[in-house]
Amino acid sequence: MSAKDAPPPLPEPLPVAVADSHTHLDMQSTTVEEALAKAALVGVETVVQVGCDLKGSQWAAETAERYASVHAAVALHPNEAPRIVLGDSGDGGPRQRVREAGGEAALDDALAEIDRLAALPHVKAVGETGLDYFRTGPEGKEAQERSFRAHVEIAKRHGKALVIHDREAHEDVLRVLAEEGAPERTVFHCYSGDAEMARVCAERGYFMSFAGNVTFKNAQPLRDALAVAPLELVLVETDAPFLTPAPYRGRPNAPYLVPVTVRAMAAVRGIGEEAMATALAENTARAFDY
Repeated sequence: MSAKDAPPPLPEPLPVAVADSHTHLDMQSTTVEEALAKAALVGVETVVQVGCDLKGSQWAAETAERYASVHAAVALHPNEAPRIVLGDSGDGGPRQRVREAGGEAALDDALAEIDRLAALPHVKAVGETGLDYFRTGPEGKEAQERSFRAHVEIAKRHGKALVIHDREAHEDVLRVLAEEGAPERTVFHCYSGDAEMARVCAERGYFMSFAGNVTFKNAQPLRDALAVAPLELVLVETDAPFLTPAPYRGRPNAPYLVPVTVRAMAAVRGIGEEAMATALAENTARAFDY
C-alpha cells in the first residue's frame, strides 16, 4: 500500500465527544465495527449513516438498528432521481443511459420505500436529498425537483430532520424549501455556500454542516461562511470516504478524522476546541433528535 492510499494516522482525541453528522460507512474499506471503534478512540462516539439510493438507505436503517452509536438517514440522492426516471447515470459520461428508464412510476415506487423507511424509529432523517446541477444536466432537473419536494413532505410528515445535498444549485434549493415549507430541522450537508448564503440559512434556522473541505487552501468562502454562521447552527461531518481534510487530502476519509476538522473549525471561530466540540455535540443531537 502506497503512502497516498494508506489511512491517515489517528488524531489526538477531542476533549468532548462529538458526532460525525454525515458519513457513508458502506463505501469505506473497513467493517462497521472497526470504523466505530477507531472513531470512539478519538472522541467521535456517534455517526449518522446516510443512504443515497434504495439499497443504501435500507442498509443504513438496518445498521442503525444494530448499533446504538449509529443513526440513519434515508433518501434518493438528487442524481438518483433522474437515473430512475430517465435510465440515465447523470454523469454525462459514457455510462449514460446504461440502465433502462423506469419513468415516473418507478420514482413513485422508490419514494414509497423511502417513506416506509423514514417511519422507523432508528431513522432520524430524510436525506441526502436536494438538487445537484454539477452531475445532472437540464434534462434531469424536473425529476430532481419532484423527488426533492417529495422528500421534504416525507420528512415533515414523519417529524424527521431533512438533510440537504446542494451542489451548484443554491438558489433553487432555497426556493424549493421556501415554497414547500422546510421541516423544523433542516441540515445543509457539506455546506457549500458563501457567507451571504450562510446568513440566509441562519435567518431560516437551517443547520450548516462543515466537512473536511473547509480545511482546503482554496476554501476561503467556506471559512467565511463558518465565521458568520451562528455557533448553535453549526455541525461537523466527514462525508467519508470523501473530502478528507488537509493535510491528508486525497487519502481515504473516515469518521475518526473528525477531530482534524473540528480543530480547524475552532481556529476559524477563534474559540477553543473544547468549546467547539461541546457546541457541535449539542447541535447534532438537537438536529437529529437523539
